[in-house]
Amino acid sequence: MERKIKKVLIANRGVSAVRVMHTCRDKKIPTTAVYSTPDRLGLHVLSSDSAVHIGEAPPIKSYLNMDAIIEAALKTGCNAVHPGWGFLSENHIFAQRVIDAGLIWIGPKPKVIKSMGDKIEAKKWAKRANVPVIPGIDNAKSYEEIINWMKEEDVSFPILVKASAGGGGKGMLKVEKTEDIQSAFTQVKSEALKSFGDDKVLVEKYIERGRHIEVQIIADEYGSICHLFERECTIQRRNQKIIEETPSPSLDDTLRQEICFTAVRFMREIGYTSAGTVEFLYDSNTKKFYFLEVNTRLQVEHGITELSTGLDIVSLMIDIAEGKKLPFNQSDIHQNRWSIECRLNAEDPKNFSPSFGRITRLQVPHGPGIRISPGAYEGASIPPFYDSMFMLLISAGADRTDAIRTMDRALSRGLRVEGVKTIAPLLLSILRHPKFISGEFSTRFIEEHMDELVSSFKERDPEDEVLKIARYVAEISALGQQKWM
Repeated sequence: MERKIKKVLIANRGVSAVRVMHTCRDKKIPTTAVYSTPDRLGLHVLSSDSAVHIGEAPPIKSYLNMDAIIEAALKTGCNAVHPGWGFLSENHIFAQRVIDAGLIWIGPKPKVIKSMGDKIEAKKWAKRANVPVIPGIDNAKSYEEIINWMKEEDVSFPILVKASAGGGGKGMLKVEKTEDIQSAFTQVKSEALKSFGDDKVLVEKYIERGRHIEVQIIADEYGSICHLFERECTIQRRNQKIIEETPSPSLDDTLRQEICFTAVRFMREIGYTSAGTVEFLYDSNTKKFYFLEVNTRLQVEHGITELSTGLDIVSLMIDIAEGKKLPFNQSDIHQNRWSIECRLNAEDPKNFSPSFGRITRLQVPHGPGIRISPGAYEGASIPPFYDSMFMLLISAGADRTDAIRTMDRALSRGLRVEGVKTIAPLLLSILRHPKFISGEFSTRFIEEHMDELVSSFKERDPEDEVLKIARYVAEISALGQQKWM
């Protein structure tokens, strides 16, 4: 049944909210932003048609405040809610409350969000769909149980202890020796309860030199489900992605087809609708892939899929929420470009410590093959309360070499940020590293090459700029006015 979306409240901030607003503007759908006190002059507030203050800085008082967000939607005449990514985007309780309030939820069904939000439950679904999973214990109760499992299954170190309800690289620890199991188990259990309200822990064999491959899925309410190919998300720091690309340089065409159709089969099994992503860990040594999890939301890195396929995933999410059918079949979807995304975080590139404050200068890259997803502007402040990512840089080229070259231009010549530190020097070092260029990397790439990457930073110091100006003034003073003046 079709239903018309008249106005959308975006339950998010920064890059995520602005991205959704761009598509809503294209579709002539008005938007409402929500904001916390420090975000009152945020780009997402300035980009929306209306905005509602929902609380103070702490997320629990603002962007996680379900009552305030739903009230804001009803008060401003919105009849739909898009959650973006992060915050409440994978919260099945919020999704159900939006629907119960008579609003349209732009995303998958709450019951699917709930079942996929629990990694143990998700693995059970994967096994039912005949999707390979990493050997492990679904709900570890004690240190002794982990030891017994390793002996019985002949599992060698390292292993990975992680929160069942975790995500975003949080609540997981790699363990390399027996004496560290107890402390890791206790720490993850504690973190899981504190961060996710659920202290269930699962333990898996750690895949050495694994690569992170995810498949973008889009599905309507009428049983039509398609993949939009895969993304390589292997370059990570602290288990969080910073560079993504599509197609994956790890896969050949046969393996690509197998992993993509495995993802489709899994999503059909769980009755998925809207946009979502099936994540896999690929063992490049054995050329086997294993199910990791499902992200029941729009992914940060969806833009590279859009650039390579020509599709607007946010627009498709809105159409599906309105009850429309997918306008294409699997055979209609093709990748005609290579695309790379770099996440620009306000962090010290040498140690990833947060760098918050006011952006005193912001020069954004332009030119062929560049797409920018902004979350801030020159003069805006990066507050210390939220994720440090404030911009996405995306490049596209005819092939991987072309896409890397275009991103190199964007980072080295087109981008300039002052007032806060960013990880741009690190991103550029990675792009220029021979191992990255040749496609030889794993999720441990940054960890293994950090010293080498840092040594190649070419940072520009504002003091150098002052010296240049002083030298110029001195030269003019000495030589007098020149003809070209």
